[in-house]
Amino acid sequence: MAIEVRIPTILRTYTGGAKVVEGSGDTIAALLVDLDSKHNGLRDRLITAEGGLHRFVNVYINDEDVRFLGALDAKLNDGDSVTILPAVAGGAFAFAAAHALRG
Repeated sequence: MAIEVRIPTILRTYTGGAKVVEGSGDTIAALLVDLDSKHNGLRDRLITAEGGLHRFVNVYINDEDVRFLGALDAKLNDGDSVTILPAVAGGAFAFAAAHALRG
């Protein structure tokens, strides 16, 4: 199953600079495991130690926020497009979020 994943600039160091990568999986969780096998460290920037999505990361399946589709359990279909975006915020919070994404 081929899933197109759009990567934000801040995470492209993990994808060798690629804006778009391909992965597979029947859920967001499985997709992130697959992507991490190809782009080591990427998953750790998106998932908390408790196993949920970081609050400063937004993930969309075909422009639908995964938080309303089951979060990491959101189902994927062949040909879906997943977009990963850092949450937009101002001030110190934005700096902290960007720093955390970089690791």
